[in-house]
Amino acid sequence: MLDSYKLQVRFSDCDMMQHVNNAVYLNYFEEARIHYFRQVLGVDWDWNKMGVILRKNEVEYLKPVFLHEPIEIFVYLKHIGEKSFTLSYEVKVLQEVRTTGTSVLVCYDSVSKNSIPIPYRMKEALNKLSLKLEQ
Repeated sequence: MLDSYKLQVRFSDCDMMQHVNNAVYLNYFEEARIHYFRQVLGVDWDWNKMGVILRKNEVEYLKPVFLHEPIEIFVYLKHIGEKSFTLSYEVKVLQEVRTTGTSVLVCYDSVSKNSIPIPYRMKEALNKLSLKLEQ
């Protein structure tokens, strides 16, 4: 089983209403993706030849997160295609879902500057993420 991503809310993440600013969640999603990719692909993956680019983000704010609350982010595979895949996120505080989101990522070769099919090893790694079905 993969470890969830745990983080400490920074003071600079919060807005005047003393909760995590809406734009910060996209950074949290990115950090969680990197955390999960390190677990399933390792640190030696060649991101220049077999990387990803972000196509789309969506965020649904259910309940605010405040400065001293412990955050845990879970990443799931929602969909996998030939060249792209969709990840979904749950931001939890003490097991309560506070924010959800999705990201569509396209596999990309930065050297040739072209989209590429999802590499076999990445596809296997993505399948290690629990498939999150819409409820």
